[in-house]
Amino acid sequence: MGLFILRRVWVMVLTALCLTFIVFFLTNLYPNLEKLAKTQGNMRMTDEQVASWLERRGYTEPLFSRYGQWLGVWPGWTRSDDGGVTGRCIDGTVTAEAAADAPRLCGILQGDWGYSTVFRDDVSGIIATRLGLTGKLMFWVMLLMVPMALLVGVIAGMREGSRTDRTLSTFSIITTATPEYVSGVIFIAVFASSAVGLKWFKGTATSAMDDANFENFFLPVLTIALYGMGYIARMTRASMTEVMTAQYIRTARLKGVTFPNIVMKHALRNALIAPFTVIMLQFPWLLNGVVIVETLFNYKGFGWTLVEAAGNNDIELLLAVSVVSVVVVLTTQLISDIGYVYLNPRIRIS
Repeated sequence: MGLFILRRVWVMVLTALCLTFIVFFLTNLYPNLEKLAKTQGNMRMTDEQVASWLERRGYTEPLFSRYGQWLGVWPGWTRSDDGGVTGRCIDGTVTAEAAADAPRLCGILQGDWGYSTVFRDDVSGIIATRLGLTGKLMFWVMLLMVPMALLVGVIAGMREGSRTDRTLSTFSIITTATPEYVSGVIFIAVFASSAVGLKWFKGTATSAMDDANFENFFLPVLTIALYGMGYIARMTRASMTEVMTAQYIRTARLKGVTFPNIVMKHALRNALIAPFTVIMLQFPWLLNGVVIVETLFNYKGFGWTLVEAAGNNDIELLLAVSVVSVVVVLTTQLISDIGYVYLNPRIRIS
């Protein structure tokens, strides 16, 4: 198991490097850098002024060199002129003596995630705050979605072909087929709009960022949970149906084991192997797939930050968002693979 984990971690590191480099390359294309220069400088800047602005800030360095500086494995650039010394790892303009004492490496590995040109703040602080808000949303979504999805899937799978099975399966298909921007708008119109009269909830979740309660936080949680619940329920139902027709289940029935004991002690564990993977895949989906819901309910979390960074060409913030997303996806995949071994003892690692 230890060797398997080490191998997977090594593959995760290589995958993360490849993915982050692709994002770094795309975000640092010259049109994006030109837009950044004009946004931070002057929209009427000439091509020569744009080139000078980019050169003074190290954007004309070779691509691999800048990628290494951003990671923190390559020494940061420096520029010397009559006014003093500037550089990636230097705060402002300093003398040559002060520049000699500055650190050589200052990238994400050293905790320096850059500076946001939109929010005018350190990227690390922005990511920590917004990720915490989305983490709170994800916690309540998973707490509502997973138990309900497993319950619906298990009940439908135990009664294959029955009216209960058809009803629950239809419900699962409807929830999965309805996008969040449709169900969210319907919920706001029905339960938060004065036009209908059912003002049970608030149509915005902005106040939930500081003080989340049932009134301002339930609608976005329900909108996300319903969309993901149907897929997990359908997967659980299919897995449960297959397990309930296995030979060892028939043997247990012939021995007189009660139906609840058959389900809980024999069928459920094997039936949860496939849904477990689906549940783990919900974490990266929730992290980046909540963009629509967070924007719709004006909840300024991680997905909302992604939209702001992409829409305003905030390169440093966009890179930080991509790093966090890649790490979450790869980590959940590793946990999913390890969970297979514990859920199914027949799986062996060569």
